[in-house]
Amino acid sequence: MPAASVLIDGPSELVFDYEIPAHMPVALGCRVRVPLRRKDATGTVLAVHATTQSSFQLREVSALIDPEPLISAQMMKLARWIATYYVAPMEQVMRALLPESVRQDMHSEKTRKVVSLMNMPEEEALAKLAKRAPKQHAILQLLHTAPEQTMALKDLGGSSVSGSIKALEKHGTVTLKNQAVRRDPDEDEEFLESKPLELNPEQSLALTAVIEQMESAKPKPILLHGVTGSGKTEVYLQAVQYALDHQQGAIILIPEISLTPQTVQRFKSRFASVQDEVAVLHSHLSQGERFDEWHRIRSGKARIVIGARSAIFAPVMNLGIIIVDEEHENTYKQETSPRYHGRDIAVLRASMEQCAIVLGSATPSLESYQNASAGKYLLIPLKLRADHQAMPIMRVIDMKLESQKQKGRIAILSDKLRVSMEKKLTNGEQVILFLNRRGFARSLQCHDCGHVCECTHCAIPLTYHRSEERLICHMCGYQSIVPKKCPECRDPAIALQGYGTQKVEEVLKKVFPSARMARIDADTMRRKHALRDTLGKFKAKKIDIIIGTQMIAKGLHFPNVTLVGVLNADLGLHVPDFRAGERTFQLLTQVAGRAGRGELEGEVIIQTFTPHSPSVQFSRHHDFEGFAQQELEFRQQFTYPPYGHCALLGTRSTHERRAQFTLENLHQRLQKDLPAQIQLGEPMPSPLTRAHDQYRFQLMLRASSARSLSNHVRAVLSQTPPPEDVHIVFDMDAIGFF
Repeated sequence: MPAASVLIDGPSELVFDYEIPAHMPVALGCRVRVPLRRKDATGTVLAVHATTQSSFQLREVSALIDPEPLISAQMMKLARWIATYYVAPMEQVMRALLPESVRQDMHSEKTRKVVSLMNMPEEEALAKLAKRAPKQHAILQLLHTAPEQTMALKDLGGSSVSGSIKALEKHGTVTLKNQAVRRDPDEDEEFLESKPLELNPEQSLALTAVIEQMESAKPKPILLHGVTGSGKTEVYLQAVQYALDHQQGAIILIPEISLTPQTVQRFKSRFASVQDEVAVLHSHLSQGERFDEWHRIRSGKARIVIGARSAIFAPVMNLGIIIVDEEHENTYKQETSPRYHGRDIAVLRASMEQCAIVLGSATPSLESYQNASAGKYLLIPLKLRADHQAMPIMRVIDMKLESQKQKGRIAILSDKLRVSMEKKLTNGEQVILFLNRRGFARSLQCHDCGHVCECTHCAIPLTYHRSEERLICHMCGYQSIVPKKCPECRDPAIALQGYGTQKVEEVLKKVFPSARMARIDADTMRRKHALRDTLGKFKAKKIDIIIGTQMIAKGLHFPNVTLVGVLNADLGLHVPDFRAGERTFQLLTQVAGRAGRGELEGEVIIQTFTPHSPSVQFSRHHDFEGFAQQELEFRQQFTYPPYGHCALLGTRSTHERRAQFTLENLHQRLQKDLPAQIQLGEPMPSPLTRAHDQYRFQLMLRASSARSLSNHVRAVLSQTPPPEDVHIVFDMDAIGFF
């Protein structure tokens, strides 16, 4: 008898074999119900075997949940590649492919009871009915005038009219049935139809190149390198329209949920006539909304999918194009197993499905840029802004000099930035201030003994939040009251150090009391649709100043913003990471691109304590090629990506010595029979030595061949079971330290 390997839903990661009944068409990727101990469980079929592999009698599959497989053979092939490349259990990969709302049996289609008019009686019969059964007569009159002669039961009176409905149904006058109700995440939004814009010569060439690849039998990945404001989104929109015209689907990946409202608005406005074909997938959806969106995609009702990295697994039928906007962003990297990179999986899926893929960015990752330079990707530049406006003027302010002017006090606003803000606000223009640190103050420190209030669970200082009057850990969420004296030496002179977005907001309210302002960070945007509503008010010019973290750094288009201020450009520059310079350059360039996107000239003011840093200077001159050339030379000397693959192997445990010993043991085993092309680093504490009460250690591996690196690590890990209280983490193509 044939058998099926079934992944059981839930956190247990159990895979069992079950016999397939003769009458049941169980196939790869199907959802099934199976017996597990004394209960029933649901699961996904990972494999189908022609004959039973077991030496003992298997239990049978109880039922087939869906008549057709939820995972196609192509997506199953992609899942196996991810499991092999990223050294991840297959069951974890399957959970990435199938959202929890789709896997869990508790979620289902939402329905409502509706009444439809089938046969309207003659006038004479209606007159008699009005006297004999006025309720039935009223129901018929309402249905007769309703759109499509159908109304929800609750709108007709609900249970109070159930007897009348049954009487009418008995005579064949009406029918009562269940109707599916879509849980639309944008149901309270109205989208006005927009028309395609006229493309400039650069955009026209870009669109032509994209269409050529869409028509090619073996399409080549495209790197669309366009400066901020160059009109990349319009190229995306018209390329997606071409896909729809040819009965194809499209996936549009965006790096941040914060970009979702504007992206969805642009796509649903452009495709207003078929906006039901646009689906949204991201983590802020409710389980019901995610269930409905996923099944609309699978059924072919939605052919355009917009979402964060997990949307790359959307079951789009007849895929024609994949677009990865802001392809350089670190948020495309999954932080839990399987630790895949959304951009790389997008390129792989496009190759498997023979569809076009466009990677768009004003500051491409050096990996993508090197692939384009080497001819693996097709490079298409957009060097001019679509509105023919010049790039914003960028000024760099040395904050060491500003600190001297303000006699040692914390300089939040330089004189130049404050004066520019006054001028813009007086002219009715809008301002964005960027600071990638939330909270009021970075830490609480004693000037006498040097004690810093740290989290009891993580090796980082607690951040002071004035609105809550608490010290909060941004790693684990631990909260503590604010001490009035130093906990160590009892000195009452303990003071706040540094500043965050809360502090900036307080200062601005004093400096610009009449200005309307809003703060956008993880603290203020917890409520559903809070970000969308705030950006809507900003677009409607009901807000003058926005203070925000990286949530506002990219992708947003507000023509009335003429000034962008970067309050501290050094936050990500001085960290132990070879990508620190690249990330700082990208962030500064992206933030600067929010200014001057309309008819008015834009201005950017960068406040920094290291004004001569290459990241600052190259971004000041909008010189990506110059920065890339210098940075690539440095990477090549040390065989860092893109000239090799970099992976991290780490251990975590509540017992420090066990975590350290486990990694040292793995290091010794990795050294044995180590392939020549792999460079193995030494075990050492992670930059963040403790988080969530777990001590962390790591080592770095580098190799020219990713496959040999993955194979070697997998072989060692399979033969080295860790202690029960030690967790091993492997991150292939790591983009940051643990």
